[in-house]
Amino acid sequence: MNAPVPPQLPPDQVFDWLDAEAEKRAGAGLTRKLRPRPAHDHELDLAGHDYLGLARDKRVAGAAAAAALRWGAGATGSRLVSGSTELHTELEHELARFCGAQAALVFSSGYTANLGAVTALSGADAAIVTDKHIHTSLIEGCRLSRADVAAVAHGTPSAIKHALATRRKPRALVVTDSVFSVDGDLAPLGELAEACRAHGAALLIDDAHGFGVLGEGGRGAAHAAGLAGAPDVVTTITLSNSLGTQGGAVLGPRRVIRHLVESARSFIFDAALAPANAAAALAALGVLKAEPDLATKVVDAAGTIAGQLLSAGFRVSLPEAAVISLKAPSAEAAASWAAACAEQGVRVGCFRPPSVPDGVSRLRLTARADLAESDVDKAVKVISATAPRGATS
Repeated sequence: MNAPVPPQLPPDQVFDWLDAEAEKRAGAGLTRKLRPRPAHDHELDLAGHDYLGLARDKRVAGAAAAAALRWGAGATGSRLVSGSTELHTELEHELARFCGAQAALVFSSGYTANLGAVTALSGADAAIVTDKHIHTSLIEGCRLSRADVAAVAHGTPSAIKHALATRRKPRALVVTDSVFSVDGDLAPLGELAEACRAHGAALLIDDAHGFGVLGEGGRGAAHAAGLAGAPDVVTTITLSNSLGTQGGAVLGPRRVIRHLVESARSFIFDAALAPANAAAALAALGVLKAEPDLATKVVDAAGTIAGQLLSAGFRVSLPEAAVISLKAPSAEAAASWAAACAEQGVRVGCFRPPSVPDGVSRLRLTARADLAESDVDKAVKVISATAPRGATS
């Protein structure tokens, strides 16, 4: 039987299929749009990840500006070619020392840090066991890893143990978020570490939403769980959340960092983080060291917002860090609710399928250390006034 002849399309029809895909997304209420904001935005931001309020801090922005003038606008190449500067090395040293790790490696983003860590620490002779609610960057790393991957029910250490005990590959890596980015709940890191040690596995923790918020002075969830510096634990962080800049890093044993330098493709073949961002991260880390109560302020603000919304009858998560989840009756209701909040001067996140692993549409709010009492009052008032029918229990 002859193979079917592929259709011969004229150039102006090659991407016609994209229009059909866009119509499907629109019909499901999943159209995404870019909404550029001005430099001086008067909306109350409860959607971003500037947890410590440092993105516009003059000490941080000033360090970035000075570094750009000294080092140039870009790093000029990959880390292994011309992109490593003294700033990158200093940042790695300071991050490792602050978090209690042996060593650190700076990537261009938290996304590339996760891709590099997962792929380089697994492979065809390894098994990966993950929580089903891990971040997309970790999921993509698992897909590229060539490992046997088992994704288990959210928040179930017993399922992790079973998957490790029944694996068919000699090496194993357990992958989890510390603070899950949708609901803001905290992974049982102590139990996961015990499971790993009982079955000879390593533990990889994405601490994007824990670093700067949890642990002593914001040293992160691994530090809070007593896992900082452990020989079998690796942590990834992003510099774009609590440190208010750009980039990512992997922290762990020196031999792990050495291995990533030599084998993590998202490190080797990617342009290095711009020196200005490295300088900004160093300055922000210095602020956090000098003002450790910033971490406490974030958690307190999140608890206050969630408590007031819960008292008002909303279905809201009780935050363990900075993320607050507020359930909506439908994807369409979530989108219209977020838009109504923006019209009233409060920016909130809107999460809908397929971005949410549990299929539940919601508003996602993020607290900051610099929120005033009046900011909290305004947020609760606007969210309550714009709530769609069915948003309260």
